[in-house]
Amino acid sequence: MNNSIYDVVRKNIKKYRKLQGITQAELAERVNLSHDYIRQIESLKVAKNFSVQTIYDISVALKMDIGKFFKE
Repeated sequence: MNNSIYDVVRKNIKKYRKLQGITQAELAERVNLSHDYIRQIESLKVAKNFSVQTIYDISVALKMDIGKFFKE
């Protein structure tokens, strides 16, 4: 595994959000976070760590199994 687990999760959050046709702003509203925070989570350029609770909340908002976010 070449990527950090954070990078894998970031890429997957973005991928599954886009597959569902949801904007960053819509996702932010669903999980009660700021649009800027969602943008930072998805950005590989920002060294922003996020909690397991945040990943869980996003998985619920996207109606997805949280495990999919951890697969490369």
